[in-house]
Amino acid sequence: MAEQRSWTENDFLSCCGSSRFARAMMAASPFSDLQHAIQLARNIWFNEIDVNGWLEAFADHPPIGATSKPISQWSKEEQSTAVATSTDSTMQELIEWNARYKEKFGFVFLICASGRSTPEILSELKKRYSNRLIIELEIAAQEEMKITELRLARLFESKASTAPSLTTLHSVDSVKKSEDRLGVIGAHFAAVSKASTDKTLPHSGNPRRTRPPITTHVLDVARGSPGKGIEVQLEMWKSHEKYPSFTEQNSSNWTFLGSSVTDSDGRSGHLMNIIDDIAPGIYRISFNTGKYNPSGFFPYISIVFEIRESQKSEHFHVPLLLSPFSVTTYRGC
Repeated sequence: MAEQRSWTENDFLSCCGSSRFARAMMAASPFSDLQHAIQLARNIWFNEIDVNGWLEAFADHPPIGATSKPISQWSKEEQSTAVATSTDSTMQELIEWNARYKEKFGFVFLICASGRSTPEILSELKKRYSNRLIIELEIAAQEEMKITELRLARLFESKASTAPSLTTLHSVDSVKKSEDRLGVIGAHFAAVSKASTDKTLPHSGNPRRTRPPITTHVLDVARGSPGKGIEVQLEMWKSHEKYPSFTEQNSSNWTFLGSSVTDSDGRSGHLMNIIDDIAPGIYRISFNTGKYNPSGFFPYISIVFEIRESQKSEHFHVPLLLSPFSVTTYRGC
């Protein structure tokens, strides 16, 4: 059943400054829930909005540290860590690098700033400044989507008349690969590979994939920022029994595949090898949410899902939208 909230284009413009995106989201409403809205938003942003629409959204963001342009309350809150961790000299350096970046690329330096310090942002800006335009356009579009997801979560929260104690875990399949166009851009222009600081597993053979078949990220919807520093673990069920029973949660038949800790974007490092075809079967991804939020309702969260033979070449992104007393997941791409 679709949710009954009343939406306006301005609601979606507050999440993403592209007018075409706002119209498309309005046309796609109502949504069954937040996850449905995010899934549609990703598809619209990456597959339906052209570069002009992207640039319109980028232009809606004030440079971090800027004081001349009016800034929304959400932007203020998203930049609060950067402002709190800045000094006069680092803020001045950031302003100067922002100007250099815009002069080179023609649009504002865009990064999901929630929870990031000024030194972190400045370091990332300097690193990305050496990119080619096509690479930086792709990165900026991805950062815009991160911001949009956080703002959609806050929009839903602000419109909710009552908040349930637990949102049911369920899966929403994507109609189309939401990053198809970015993948094509990357393939044609040989995007620069990024070195990971996580303890990642080695590549297996010479795969066509550029990331493991199973990935995740955590959004802290209560704080309006990525869930940074959360321990994540991936396991696979290996037994003569095809499916684990409800009472076998602690069975030795769960085989460890890999672990990581979410970074400042809320994304984990590699949890398994980069392989073309993942083994069909039952997988379990677990999050140490009790350590992240000791006063919360969940000591840990485990999500169990099945990958079928017909799906072994697909990608499975299993995000977690977390608050102290509710949790939601869905199948992304």
